[in-house]
Amino acid sequence: MQTPTLVIMAAGMGSRFGGMKQMTPVDPQGHFIMDYSIFDALRAGFGKVVCVIKEEMREDFEALVGQRVRSKTELVYAYQSLDRIPDGFSIPEGRVKPWGTAHAVLCAADVIDGPFAVINADDFYGYEAFRAMADFLKQDRPAGQQAMVGYALENTLTENGSVSRGVCEVDAHGFLTGVTERTTIEKRPGGAAYTEDGGSTWTDLPNDTVVSMNMWGFQRSVLDLMGEMFREFLTNTVPTNPMKAEYYLPLIPSRMIANGTGSVEVLTTAAKWYGVTYKEDLQGVVDAIAAMKAAGSYPNNLWA
Repeated sequence: MQTPTLVIMAAGMGSRFGGMKQMTPVDPQGHFIMDYSIFDALRAGFGKVVCVIKEEMREDFEALVGQRVRSKTELVYAYQSLDRIPDGFSIPEGRVKPWGTAHAVLCAADVIDGPFAVINADDFYGYEAFRAMADFLKQDRPAGQQAMVGYALENTLTENGSVSRGVCEVDAHGFLTGVTERTTIEKRPGGAAYTEDGGSTWTDLPNDTVVSMNMWGFQRSVLDLMGEMFREFLTNTVPTNPMKAEYYLPLIPSRMIANGTGSVEVLTTAAKWYGVTYKEDLQGVVDAIAAMKAAGSYPNNLWA
């Protein structure tokens, strides 16, 4: 049995919501969504927590989250920045956009020493998701066996704008066969739809479509492939779109599936996603957490 590490991607936290200093707690005790993720992960069986942030966020992040979590677990910071690239490559002139979610995980490679899960900082996944992932990662497995928690699309949408989701294809045995990143999905009457041309055309998606909320479970050896693919990305993809090209996390399991070097078991959950993608989402999250506390799912003070 191994104790998995939780990697939280928080470097982009607040880009649409307004930034760390303006971040609003989701309960009267001052907790953030991330507090609930860490709380759920620890009681599910995770050990060390790695938060990937921008280095200039460290002081605020430590004051808001780090100092209250440290009494319960080992918390480590890793820093994501544009200049964290291999020797021989350079940042395109004028580029300010981060390299993407897979790059965020690569920035934490030096402090990951075993199987690990990856989540977004501003998504509420639910205890059941962490328990399923911890149970998967605790088992000794071949290097090629990975996992993903899959949600029903209808449980991950917001009324307040578009969202980005990894749209998944799952076989009859519960394994991922493909995932496509759709960066603009909107809720529609009776379902949802996505666009790839700025809204000129839309393609419908069924409510029960399995989507990734970037909750992945990996064996540590995946980091080697992640590094190789980042070099490919910088060589082949960035020159075609130097300002906006992104290295998405789903690209790695997709490559493993395509070339037969690995599998991704889809751990399904009926849970509803909660997140603060937009300011208008906040009240819904506050209300949902209050209801869960009233039902006894969480204590009032997570870190007492």
